[in-house]
Amino acid sequence: MEKFELTILGCGSALPTTRHFATSQVLNVREKLYMIDCGEGSQLQMRRSHLKFSHLNHVFISHLHGDHCFGLIGLISTFGLLGRTAPLHVHAPENFGSMLQSMLDFFCKGLDFNIEFHPVDTTRHTLVHEDRSVMVYSIPLRHRIACCGYLFKEKELLPHIRRDMIDFYHIPVCEINNIKNGKDWVTEDGQVIPCSRLTTPAAPARSYAYCSDTCYLPGLSSLVGGVDLLFHEATFLHEDLQRAQETFHTTALQAATLARDSHVKALCIGHFSARYEDEAVLLDEARSVFAHTILAKENLNIKI
Repeated sequence: MEKFELTILGCGSALPTTRHFATSQVLNVREKLYMIDCGEGSQLQMRRSHLKFSHLNHVFISHLHGDHCFGLIGLISTFGLLGRTAPLHVHAPENFGSMLQSMLDFFCKGLDFNIEFHPVDTTRHTLVHEDRSVMVYSIPLRHRIACCGYLFKEKELLPHIRRDMIDFYHIPVCEINNIKNGKDWVTEDGQVIPCSRLTTPAAPARSYAYCSDTCYLPGLSSLVGGVDLLFHEATFLHEDLQRAQETFHTTALQAATLARDSHVKALCIGHFSARYEDEAVLLDEARSVFAHTILAKENLNIKI
């Protein structure tokens, strides 16, 4: 099966601690890397996770709080030092464009590659990127400033061709992709062998939803329903609900409730408040509602 893996680079919240890096993740889809948020230290964490800088071409920023974007200019600068030539695509709320350009003009003059900025409307659920492997949609969230999450939907894979059929009908290599794409095979004596007999179905396409800083939004179920993995912030315990509401964040219990009601296959919680020295209490609270909950931690790799 082709790769569809999530690596957690950082899962802390705004206040730095010695336990966690600021928020950042990388989704590996068929060896293409998509970064989601880029807090301080993200490039160091990529090194520690053995992720190839050259495979990263898209960065998706959820909102413009520093713990989600302060690492981007350092990452871009490092790309310049490494001699990168391929464009880097940055998807972020519209008002980030002018700020990013100012930082590039000051810190990153003379880059040998282009930074392509793509403004994201954080108020709409819409397609923000598509390539041969994946479609990426925005997920409107509600935070203290404009903010959105991202939904990654893998494109359908081609069916698998049966090795025994290749050998039996002496099918040349040059015809394999045609058969995978639906073409029947015609033997030398004119017999038509339907492609359905020559192939087996591909594995189902996978999906991942990332919900960054937000207050509890039950309505997200219509956007993230049934995904293979949901990441949702769980900054606070439910006993600290008042603080969560004041800061437009979510409790572990609320994140798990959303996961349960959305019928997702698994939940990963993160963006932990510095007040909790042991995040196991957040995991326990979430699992009391939704058993298939994972606690985010640095360099954790989740195969989807």
